[in-house]
Amino acid sequence: MKKILFTLLTVTVLLASCGKDNYVPGQGVDPGKDKEPVMADRVEGRVAIAYVTYYGTQTPDPTYLTQINYAFAEPYMENGEYKGFGLQGNENRFQQIVNLKKINSKLKIFISFTNSKEDPRSGCFSQLAKSADYRKAFANDCKKFLQKWGIDGVDMDWEFPGLSWSGDDNAYDIMVDVDNHIELMKELHSALGGYGLTYAGYCFDKTEVQPSGDIAPSVIGYRYIDIAAVAPYVDYVNIMTYDLDAADEGGNHQSALYDPKAYSDCTRAVQAYLDAGMSPDKLVLGIPFYARHSFGASTPTAINYNKVLLLDSSYKIDNWDNAASVPYITYNGTYYAGYDNVRSIGIKGEWLLMKGMKGMMFWDYDGDDSNGTLRKAVWNAVMKKS
Repeated sequence: MKKILFTLLTVTVLLASCGKDNYVPGQGVDPGKDKEPVMADRVEGRVAIAYVTYYGTQTPDPTYLTQINYAFAEPYMENGEYKGFGLQGNENRFQQIVNLKKINSKLKIFISFTNSKEDPRSGCFSQLAKSADYRKAFANDCKKFLQKWGIDGVDMDWEFPGLSWSGDDNAYDIMVDVDNHIELMKELHSALGGYGLTYAGYCFDKTEVQPSGDIAPSVIGYRYIDIAAVAPYVDYVNIMTYDLDAADEGGNHQSALYDPKAYSDCTRAVQAYLDAGMSPDKLVLGIPFYARHSFGASTPTAINYNKVLLLDSSYKIDNWDNAASVPYITYNGTYYAGYDNVRSIGIKGEWLLMKGMKGMMFWDYDGDDSNGTLRKAVWNAVMKKS
């Protein structure tokens, strides 16, 4: 199974040029001046969500955002015992983000929880979720945290029940993780009351897994999230419709609207949620603010959009795939990476609004250019009047 990576903590970009950036958003290189888009009015009920990281260097402009998901906080487990949770990185960074509510009074801020380790005490959701007492303690700690900071909700990023990208056998349990995740979300919903609760979702519904070892063949485990079972407890789902394929595996797009050659695409991912009975107005489409080149076979694996614009003449950006409705980069004429631009975001916006979906989120804010080209495109795509 392909490793679909959500965080880009180790991205190294070595391809930037120091030449003049005369790029017109969505149109390619042009000697003219950049054109500032006319911004749409806010439509209540729709969302334009930015993931903002603890290691980011930019202070977000909250003008054209409805919500910020701060990444990340992590639970602490010592010797299998829950010991509370903490923020990754410097608390001052988090305070900086919380202060943005003073600029935009309608801005919501959620704290996102990761399953990956930064603190040596940190453990995994699989261990925490196995205990009813720990689930309850974690949920109550979350509520206290929201009250303390005056923020609005919790975004769970367990990637994913029944799975560990690190290969650590102690970090997951295919026999119980999916069911325990349901119980964890149920406990959070109960404890948080009027606060928001969301999760970062995969491109598939829960999937059967055959246990390894000497376990009887008739025994079946599961991985990923049980969409239908969790649906009653969440406000909406942030579907990670990026990293769905990589250039080094056939030149397929990472975030195509529709690409049957790719491992998955936006159409199939959203349909998995609809088939499971999730209401479309609880679905948020994910947009990458980076180009995906590979999953580790070469360097760099990903390139932020602001660096894509500065690639040297060996690279050609804004090639367009009509069938997939996304742009891509070529290197000396060969497919190099897939990404999103103003044009593809606009097309995806029209598509999701026709389906009655709630809006878009993007990973992550620091990937955008200095003009805010992509985040403004997300806003306009989501807030477009029907």
